[in-house]
Amino acid sequence: QVQLVESGGGSVQAGGSLRLSCVVSRFTYNNNCVAWFRQAPGKERELVATSLSADGSTYYAASVKGRFIISRGNPKNTIFLQMNGLKPEDSGMYYCAAALFAWCPRDASRFGSWGQGTQVNVSS
Repeated sequence: QVQLVESGGGSVQAGGSLRLSCVVSRFTYNNNCVAWFRQAPGKERELVATSLSADGSTYYAASVKGRFIISRGNPKNTIFLQMNGLKPEDSGMYYCAAALFAWCPRDASRFGSWGQGTQVNVSS
C-alpha cells in the first residue's frame, strides 16, 4: 500500500514562502500522479497542483498559478510544493495524494492514497 508523509508546514506572514515535502513509499507502479490538495476550515478540499510521472506534466489551480511550483526530487519518491507570495487565503491543511494512473485526475475521489496533512497558516 502506498504511503505518503507530508512535512514543511508552518506559520508565515503574507508574502512569505514555504516548501512542503511529501515522501512517497511503496510505489510499485511507474505511472503515477501525485497531487497537493488543501482544505480550509468549513470549505471543501480543493486541488492545488498535480505532477504526472509519465511525461513530467504539471497542473496548477488558477489561484496558485505563478506562485506555487510542484516538483519531484531525485529519486522521484519525494514531491515538493514550493509556495511563494503566500496569501492569507492560502491557509489550510495541505494534503499530498497519489493515484496510480498514467494521467492526473482533478477529483479528490480518484486519489486512492493520502497523507495525514501539514498545516499552513498565513497571517496578514
